Amino acid sequence: MDVLKRARQQAIGDLVRTGRIRTQQELVAALREKGYRATQATVSRDITEMGLLKVDRGGGLVYVLPSSEAAVELSGERRLAGLLSDLPVDIRASGTILVIRAVPGTAHAIAAALDRVRWPGVLGTIAGDDTVFAACTDEVACGRLRRRLLQLGR
Repeated sequence: MDVLKRARQQAIGDLVRTGRIRTQQELVAALREKGYRATQATVSRDITEMGLLKVDRGGGLVYVLPSSEAAVELSGERRLAGLLSDLPVDIRASGTILVIRAVPGTAHAIAAALDRVRWPGVLGTIAGDDTVFAACTDEVACGRLRRRLLQLGR
C-alpha cells in the first residue's frame, strides 16, 4: 500500500472515530478539510478495504470501524437475527423477565448474541439448554425487547 493511501486511510479512521460521518460525500469533504484530495470513488474503495460499517446513532446511520463497540453490537445483532429467523422460537414476557424458548442446544447461542448487543434496558441473560431468561430493567423495556426480537426473527 502506498504512503498516500495509508495516510488517507488513517485519516478516515480518525474521522470515523471522532466524528459522525454519514455519507461518502461528507467523508470526502472532511478529508479535503484535512488536506487530502480524494474522490467519492476513492473513498468508496477505502471504505470497502477498511471494512467500515454503518450503524444507527441517534436516529441516523454513521460509519464506524469494524473493531469499534458499535460494530461488535452490529455483529451481535446480525447473529441474533440469524438465530431467531432460522429457529422456531417462542418469546413471552413475564414482568421484567423475557422468556425465549427455542430448540434444544440453542439457548446459549441466543443468550450470547443478546448479551453482545448490549441493548439499553437489558440487564443480562441466563441460558439453559432450550430456554433463555433475559432480565430487563422494567416492564416497558421487556416489552420493547420482545418486539425487537420478534422483528429480528421475521
